[in-house]
Amino acid sequence: MALFPRLLGGGEEIAYGGKGKGVLIHTLTEGNGMPLANSTTPANGNEREQVLPLLDKVKLRTLKRGRPRKKLKVLATDKGYDSKEKRAALRKRGIRPQIPKRVWKTKKNRGRPIKISVPRYQQERCFAWYQRKYRRLVVRWERKKVYFDAFIDLATIHIWIQRILLVG
Repeated sequence: MALFPRLLGGGEEIAYGGKGKGVLIHTLTEGNGMPLANSTTPANGNEREQVLPLLDKVKLRTLKRGRPRKKLKVLATDKGYDSKEKRAALRKRGIRPQIPKRVWKTKKNRGRPIKISVPRYQQERCFAWYQRKYRRLVVRWERKKVYFDAFIDLATIHIWIQRILLVG
């Protein structure tokens, strides 16, 4: 019996979503696309429910010693995270949500292109790093959720180490 058995399909928290069977990786990134926190959900899960837990994973207020960190002022997401409740919860925390509105396809909107107000390339850059450098994250071979989350955390740590070594 192998530690990582190679079996197709199935596993913990695997479900059918919009693009087939799999999982969704939710990542909170800073302005330059560096990952700060990650979580995974089944592919049919609700993306909107992951915003506040990701914010809670990152200590954004202050450190006990040293220089205090800056408070998060703006949160930019894609339109999949748009809801009135999440906007209100973010404003209550003192964060300005920069989320494009979801547009329903009607006869009026069919001819006009949808304007994207949020620059998404920073977040998409993070996912491109994951897919280019860490092939194991593209296709989930692990049966247990704990193993897959550990690989995502290791990839995040590796990206930050490379960044620190290049800057320093």
